[in-house]
Amino acid sequence: MDPELEAFIPLFPRADLTDPVVERKSFAELATAVPAPDTSGMEVEDHQVPGDPAVPVRVYRPHQAHGAVIWLHGGGFVMGDVDTEHPWAARLADSSGVVVISVGYRLAPEHRFPAALDDAYAVLTWAAGRAAELGFDPERIAVGGHSAGGGLAAGLALRARDERGPRIRFQLLNQPGLDDRPETWSRRNFTDTPWMNSDKVAASWRHYLGSTPATPYAAPARATDLTGLPPAYVATAELCPNRDEDIAYALRLLQAGVSVELHQWPGTFHGSQAILSADVSQRQITELGVALRRALTD
Repeated sequence: MDPELEAFIPLFPRADLTDPVVERKSFAELATAVPAPDTSGMEVEDHQVPGDPAVPVRVYRPHQAHGAVIWLHGGGFVMGDVDTEHPWAARLADSSGVVVISVGYRLAPEHRFPAALDDAYAVLTWAAGRAAELGFDPERIAVGGHSAGGGLAAGLALRARDERGPRIRFQLLNQPGLDDRPETWSRRNFTDTPWMNSDKVAASWRHYLGSTPATPYAAPARATDLTGLPPAYVATAELCPNRDEDIAYALRLLQAGVSVELHQWPGTFHGSQAILSADVSQRQITELGVALRRALTD
């Protein structure tokens, strides 16, 4: 493990998804401990996207932005909202120079699949139809997210392709949760990794799916046809249960003719970029912004 990250392990909480309500409180407390980002170079607005129910979003609009990303927070499908995601969404807007539309999708187990994906698709459609109002080029829309949000983003790209929805130009997938099946080496063997281990990943999928069989929109690794999807940036953490499914998905995208940049971050664990003082975390966050800016503004 990266020495700067390892020093924080005794202080870093281990996710426990037995009681989602309790875990949401812990997750919110963890987010408040992250240093507040500088938002002086952007406009920040809250909106309610029409739907049943309405979907809360927080829009971060840097000056002279050219594109936008529909950004989906992490939290194992059961935790997180636009407030807990604020430190990361604001940093992404600052480093990328694009409009970040952070989505407060419905959480499991109260709202199982496809509720979160339906919310994300409603926001994608809403944003594409209001690009001028929101200040970006409608031909430059990306989807992205971290962890469960990365899996939602990949599912959103699949659904938009299949339903001929708004054109998506790019996928930004950071340590995405893509496969409900515990079949990879990393899912079977990373039983004691910090923050998220294989047991907690399995619990998050149980909360998200319930008794509903997984489909490719829920677990994109199950998709048999990846042709026609937008180019992707896929980032993985070395000590992450999702690692191998992420690498396999990136390779399958390549084999389907989709341009992919794959970055495996050595010495990191799932969510370790929250330790902002570590050099590797700073590089991870910066590179996400660079990849997004390059895809949407070049």
